[in-house]
Amino acid sequence: MQLSIGIVGLPNVGKSTLFNALTKKSVPAENYPFCTIDPSVGIVPVPDERVAKLTELSKSKKTIPAVVEFVDIAGLVKGASEGEGLGNKFLSNIREVDAILEMVRVFEDKDIIHVHNKVDPVSDIEVINYELVLADTETVTKRISNLQKEVKAGKKEAVFEESVLQKVLETLKLGKLANTLELDEKEKMVVKGMHLLTAKPILYALNTSQASEENKDVKSKIPGPYVEVDPVFGSWDNGGFDDLIKKAYETLGLITYFTTGEDETRAWTIVKGSTAPVAGQAIHTDFKDKFIRAEVVHCDDLLKVGTFAAAREKGLVRTEGKEYIVKDGDVIEFRI
Repeated sequence: MQLSIGIVGLPNVGKSTLFNALTKKSVPAENYPFCTIDPSVGIVPVPDERVAKLTELSKSKKTIPAVVEFVDIAGLVKGASEGEGLGNKFLSNIREVDAILEMVRVFEDKDIIHVHNKVDPVSDIEVINYELVLADTETVTKRISNLQKEVKAGKKEAVFEESVLQKVLETLKLGKLANTLELDEKEKMVVKGMHLLTAKPILYALNTSQASEENKDVKSKIPGPYVEVDPVFGSWDNGGFDDLIKKAYETLGLITYFTTGEDETRAWTIVKGSTAPVAGQAIHTDFKDKFIRAEVVHCDDLLKVGTFAAAREKGLVRTEGKEYIVKDGDVIEFRI
């Protein structure tokens, strides 16, 4: 499964520098706006010590970790929803990713210009999110207008869709993100079909490089989950690096299960809440259609006892059917 998280933010907040640190890929990171015009994509392995431990246990010849796809997107400016800067391109690029990593500049540095000539992390977040809200407002308003003929004809699906979109529109008009709205599963499907920018999960990355003392209270004002980063001049903290990748993975709603043996130990990526047949589809489509059962043991239990034989003797290996919800860290052998 390949889901992506787009790195967005105002110009000169450290997006490309972070992307370079994450992916070791060389994309422009110069001190001027819009140096990244086309999004760059990097595939980053998810730090997970369980993969190495399972490889050692099985004496595997090959190890394949789970990965996250990061997309470096051009800087946004105020008025992007009306085409300012690279607004239209920015919005179309972000529409294509599954989640947002919103880069926010916390550090002060007179040698690195700020597009608003002032470092104000909370204000920067408000500018970015407001542009996303405006873009979504236009999208939802247009869809509601297009539904009117069917609504007047009394078509139930259209009436239901309009009622959901009216809820979303009211939320957007309050300046709030669509992902703050509480919806049931049926309503969520309507919103999902709209591919709204503000419906995507958001993780905030606080660029604390050389951060000043007065910015210490910024964290309490961040409107969602965040991670602190410091990717400048090699002053990256390895723990922060790993934490960011793991949180990006979680923000995408992903978990990992494993297959392990002498030939290969592999971390498989699936959406949290997947049943065993759906999880098996990550390996091959036949694993879903021809699924019979799955032999499951959690990696913690397997690593604790040391061998599959010992795990079976202790009753730690379970036989699960089609309704089983795969857990993060499960080691699975599928039977088809």
